[in-house]
Amino acid sequence: MTTITAITLDVPDTAAAETFYDKAFGLGDRLRFRTAQQPTSGFRGFVLSLVVADPGVVDSLITPALDAGATEIKPAKKSFWGYGGVVAAPDGAIWKVATSNKKASGAPARQVDDIVLLIGADDVAASKKFYVEQGLDVAKSFGRKYVEFASEADSVKLALYGRRAAAKDAGVDAEGSGSHRLLVGSSGASFTDPDGIVWEPAR
Repeated sequence: MTTITAITLDVPDTAAAETFYDKAFGLGDRLRFRTAQQPTSGFRGFVLSLVVADPGVVDSLITPALDAGATEIKPAKKSFWGYGGVVAAPDGAIWKVATSNKKASGAPARQVDDIVLLIGADDVAASKKFYVEQGLDVAKSFGRKYVEFASEADSVKLALYGRRAAAKDAGVDAEGSGSHRLLVGSSGASFTDPDGIVWEPAR
């Protein structure tokens, strides 16, 4: 089974990015950085989500992120689905921190249960077919709307959502152009997906 072992973000300053993300989320070597090479504008076609145990854990990640320089897109609050908020990192990457639990569970602060790369696909069904052909196993699928792939422990999960739906959920406009400024490191081969996101074997 092909799995994601690391995400690399293109950033203007790798040292500044390392400092920010260490203070904000503390994700270790599952998140890496390289100097930005290509321009981009607007929505970059993906959202990185941190799934956690309860509202207290959400706040324990979003508050330090804002203190470290993130921009608030959606303030953390209760919703029909649970509790969560969305921020933009200084490098422009969009991060959602959320839980399906609306009440405190006593979970340790700043503990991330899952990291999810949510791709805003132009055609969810076509991207699903492509990824299955690359060796990813489908865990959940809701027609042409949403797909979640199976993952191993401590790996990054992959999910697909329609581009406009992904942008709306994150609280941003769906329009955007240029580089995704994202490289997916995996246990599989090199390829570029139907939405232009590049995968390479993790080093």
